Amino acid sequence: MEIPEEIKKALSEHPCFCEDAHHTFARMHLPVAPRCNIQCNYCNRKFDCCNESRPGVTSEVLTPEQALEKVAVVRREIPQLSVIGIAGPGDPLANEDTFRALELIGKAMPDLTLCVSTNGLALPDCADRLYGLNVRFVTVTMNCLDPDIGAKIYDTVLFEGKKYTGVEGAALLRDRQLEGIRRCVELGMLVKINVVMIPGINDGHIPELVKHVRDMGVYIVNILPLIPVEGTRFSDLRAPTPLERRDMMDRCGLDMKMMRHCRQCRADAIGLLGQDRSQEFVHIEGCGLRENPVNVAIETGVDESMVAVATSDGKNVNSGFGNASEFRIYATDGNTVRFLRTVPVDRSKTVAGEDHRSHIESIVEQIRGCGTVIVEEIGPMPSRILSGMGIRIVIASGDVNEAIRSSVERCPCT
Repeated sequence: MEIPEEIKKALSEHPCFCEDAHHTFARMHLPVAPRCNIQCNYCNRKFDCCNESRPGVTSEVLTPEQALEKVAVVRREIPQLSVIGIAGPGDPLANEDTFRALELIGKAMPDLTLCVSTNGLALPDCADRLYGLNVRFVTVTMNCLDPDIGAKIYDTVLFEGKKYTGVEGAALLRDRQLEGIRRCVELGMLVKINVVMIPGINDGHIPELVKHVRDMGVYIVNILPLIPVEGTRFSDLRAPTPLERRDMMDRCGLDMKMMRHCRQCRADAIGLLGQDRSQEFVHIEGCGLRENPVNVAIETGVDESMVAVATSDGKNVNSGFGNASEFRIYATDGNTVRFLRTVPVDRSKTVAGEDHRSHIESIVEQIRGCGTVIVEEIGPMPSRILSGMGIRIVIASGDVNEAIRSSVERCPCT
């Protein structure tokens, strides 16, 4: 394919798009995008370990302003830094902070190459905006063309305030991905397709997908091995063997340029590929979170109809988030309110320091999936965590049913 002159030099210094560059040039991923708009059956962002290197994992979530400061620090320590990418830990295009971060860094350090990795659901609406922010490299994770296969891979697709599942959700995601890819190519951006190879699910379908995106003008394809992760529906599936993956790349390489040096980077990866230095730069004073982040799942499939209420009697909202003895879970359409279950909270111990973080983690884990939490009060740590998961926080008191109905009325998505 013919590469636009304006991005030829950037391509030669992009370690993910150019194999020769990954030995010399470094990249930095900015974890500014916690929210996601789909739930894949292989993805779980609950766990953070410095020894884990896989998409969706980060040791902190930064604001755009913190990200800008951190880039400046890293650049002083790693002068071969050439690419700033945003790849999560959720989907970048589901987070307004992505665009703010790109804008800040583009203005302050225009010589750095900007890159975004997305599932593609929101790409048709964002391609022109990304181009206007000088993003010329886009990666789309696309695992199939066939919605029947996609229904096995994707649990939930959230689009325009509605939740889609099964074949319907997979078809919607596919159509949006193709539309977004087409627009990026038209704009002259270089597009890379990531395909997660899942034995027994989509492996026989990958060559067809590769040929299709080749004909669309995609620059390169990256076939990634499934990483079976605890807590996901695919945790018991096996990863493809290195030989199986190599044979697939060799087969597809007859039709399309293959990326063969991928390291399946973390959402906060820093440095040369294969030499991640992200842990050297965690919680830099002035650039990151002052306290250790709570390791909770960044929920992608919250149900907007489900509400968690801090109430001790089922009648009144009468507790704060951290001191509640129980939460009651309700379902509502804005008119009717239906009680579902009670979530008890262990208050037998005094919680402080590390125990406080564990206490908050436990509560968040038990109410995950709810689209709204109603409390009398809430502290900055749980507030930040819930907001990062896409869960709305409503401060209220008084009658539970009235508070739930009012919360729906205030929601801009309904």
